[in-house]
Amino acid sequence: MKLAKNSFICSGILFALFAVFTFMVIKVDVSASGPNQSMVGLSAVNKFIFDSVGVNDIWYKMTQILGGIAILTAFGFGVLGLVQLIKRKSLFKVDKDILLLGGFYLLIIVVYVLFEHLTINYRPILIDGNLEASFPSTHTMLAVFIMSTAIYQFHSRIKNKNLRYTAEGVSSVVLVLTVVGRLLSGVHWFTDIVSGVIISFAFVMLYYAFVKSFN
Repeated sequence: MKLAKNSFICSGILFALFAVFTFMVIKVDVSASGPNQSMVGLSAVNKFIFDSVGVNDIWYKMTQILGGIAILTAFGFGVLGLVQLIKRKSLFKVDKDILLLGGFYLLIIVVYVLFEHLTINYRPILIDGNLEASFPSTHTMLAVFIMSTAIYQFHSRIKNKNLRYTAEGVSSVVLVLTVVGRLLSGVHWFTDIVSGVIISFAFVMLYYAFVKSFN
C-alpha cells in the first residue's frame, strides 16, 4: 500500500506540474512567433530551440513509424484481454491490471481528442497549409504512456529473462526515440514535447498506483 500511496502522490504532483506548465505557456512570454503570426507561449525558448533544430522530415516519418509500433503494442494487450475474456468467460476474471490498462487507454484517447480540439499553441509549421493545435504533443503522450506501461507488463509477465530484457529494451528505445524524434522533426515546439512527457507520466504513475493498490 505504501507503493500505491507514493505513486498516487507522484501522479498528483505531475498533474499539478502539467497545470502550472500549461498556465505558463498560456500567459508567459506570448508573442506572434508562429506561422501566420500565430501566438506562441514561452516564445523565446520555443523559438530558439526550433531555430536551432529546424525541420527534419526523416525524423517525422520515423516517429510516425514508432507511433505505429506503440499502437500495435496497445492492440496486443487488448488482444490479451480479449483472449482471457473468451477463455475465462467473465469480464471480472480478466486480470485486473489488463482491465485497468484498457480503461486507461480509453482515458488517454479522450485526453488526446480533447487537446486536438483545445488550441493552446499551434504547430511551428503549417500542415498541408493549415495551422494545427500542438499542445501538448499527443503523439508523445500516447507513445510514452503505452510503452511505459508495456515495460511494466513485460516485466511482470515474461518469465524468460533474455526475452523480458529484450522486450523492455525495445520499449524503452521506442519511448526515447519518439520523444527525441518528435522534437527533432520540427513539428512541435519544445513546450509541446515537455508537456506531453509530463502528462503521460502522470497517467503512468496513476496507473501504477491503482495496480499496486490491488496487490
